[in-house]
Amino acid sequence: MTAYVPNIAFAILFSALVGLFVRNVRRIIRNIKLGKAANRSDQPKQRWLHMARIALGQSKMIRKPLSGALHVVVYIGFIVINIELLEIIFDGFLGTHRVFAPFIGDFYNVLIFTFEIFALLVFISVFFFWTRRNITRVKRFWKPEMKGWPKWDADIILYVEVLLMGLFLTMNAADYWLQTVAQDPHYIQAGSFPVSQLLLPLFDGMSIQTVIAVERTAWWLHIGGILMFLNYLYYSKHLHIILAFPNTYFAKLSAQGHLPNMDSVTNEVKLMLDPNADPYASSDTEPSTFGAADVTDLNWVQLMNAYSCTECGRCTAECPANQTGKLLSPRKIMMDTRDRISEVGKSLNKKEEPNQNTLLDNYISREELWACTSCNACVEACPIAIDPLSIIMEMRRYLVMEQSAAPSELNVMMTNVENNGAPWPFNQQDRLAWREELNT
Repeated sequence: MTAYVPNIAFAILFSALVGLFVRNVRRIIRNIKLGKAANRSDQPKQRWLHMARIALGQSKMIRKPLSGALHVVVYIGFIVINIELLEIIFDGFLGTHRVFAPFIGDFYNVLIFTFEIFALLVFISVFFFWTRRNITRVKRFWKPEMKGWPKWDADIILYVEVLLMGLFLTMNAADYWLQTVAQDPHYIQAGSFPVSQLLLPLFDGMSIQTVIAVERTAWWLHIGGILMFLNYLYYSKHLHIILAFPNTYFAKLSAQGHLPNMDSVTNEVKLMLDPNADPYASSDTEPSTFGAADVTDLNWVQLMNAYSCTECGRCTAECPANQTGKLLSPRKIMMDTRDRISEVGKSLNKKEEPNQNTLLDNYISREELWACTSCNACVEACPIAIDPLSIIMEMRRYLVMEQSAAPSELNVMMTNVENNGAPWPFNQQDRLAWREELNT
């Protein structure tokens, strides 16, 4: 019976942490569904291609060649090493060791060789990323919104990646030593270890039992660390590891300069222009509010955008308003939206009513909203097709249509359009008076 204790312990650990992960995923889906409906089921072929090009192909990430290429290395390494994770899970449940090796023969050596090379490349990439954040201090990583937890979160992820790769190589090195020295049938001759074999001198003078303990400890910490990392994603910007794919699939495919009109307003204008329409007819499409004051006024795609944000800051670095010293940071818009929906979600977890905070004013100031030039630079820069501008425009719409709180210059312009049919303070009779100056 004692022989099955490790298997039982693994089953309990795996079930508990995967169960917690599933619960967290359900909470995120619930929070996203608090947003209003949005139809993104059109053009399925284009959506699949869009997702394949941006999320899978990393096409926008590599616009910055060096950092983009190293990110691709980490991304591929994450995918490749997950194949090794499957073997660990099977071994954990079955009590086997390198269960795939007998079935795929020499190809197993190729796989382990590939895993180790990518583990080394991840080490190099993480060192580069950490240096850029903490030594050379790239400007976009040191904006005001990146103080406190956001900065710690970015560093914690880098440390975790180093730890997991270190445990993986330590586990392999101990396993390789046991294959060649212990002659233990449990440690079958399998795998190619181009990187971890460099660690073999660490085991000089150790007993076989000590090296087995090292191998087992690294094995348990490696799989346990990965499962705990999955649950850490719920609290981290690295949730984009999961959400980048649906986020790019459901992204806006129309021209970036296109700003959608509200159906209720469009129908109202059509009604006004139709001489045969009943002027007293009511519209069935009138919304409960115009624009957005809180996260529940946004649509579900915008909320998914907030959860998907990588906090890379490319949007803010490209924002002309931010570059000229304005308060606006598109990254902060997405971070604030995620923080607010998480706050609402915590209340739902406790079965309480959400507090009286709103996204507008409590998280995002009016100064930030009116600083935006609606140029779409942030949307173009985002490596996973997030649209901060859509949230800004919805909140502006609320200020104008619900609170009549537009800046004075904008109110003057809208009054001129209403009275004169143009943004300038000249009546329609004088609109062409400028031509007379050409004839004199």
